[in-house]
Amino acid sequence: MTRRPFNFRLERVRALRERFEDQAREELAESLSVRLKGEAMLRAASDTYAQAQQKRRHATGVELTGQDLVASQAYVERASRLRHAAELELDRREAEVDARRTALVAASRERQVLERLKERRLADHRRESERTEAGLLDEMAITAHRRQEASL
Repeated sequence: MTRRPFNFRLERVRALRERFEDQAREELAESLSVRLKGEAMLRAASDTYAQAQQKRRHATGVELTGQDLVASQAYVERASRLRHAAELELDRREAEVDARRTALVAASRERQVLERLKERRLADHRRESERTEAGLLDEMAITAHRRQEASL
């Protein structure tokens, strides 16, 4: 009464989907790290812009040449452009995180579908094995009973 071992025919596909999910998880973690760096860049650019604004405000009481005013304004505008570029970069990085998260969810769903299928097939296999085993035990019991009846 040896049971035949359970063999899930789609095991290679399931393992492949599991690797895809792991890869998607790693890519999401990497994009989250990149986003954090983007947030730091935005904070730095915002701080630079705030400092430039503050320097310009403090310079209003001091006599400045036209060239100093132009240079100050150019510095403020450059800091503003850098801040805007950092905002755009952060938005791009957030979109990348969203895309990676979506890819992870899709990979997870695909793997879970195969996991549920594997579990159902395993349950079917066990029921079939148990039914076969019960049939063999019944057959052995009937044979033993017939022998006992014949010997009486």
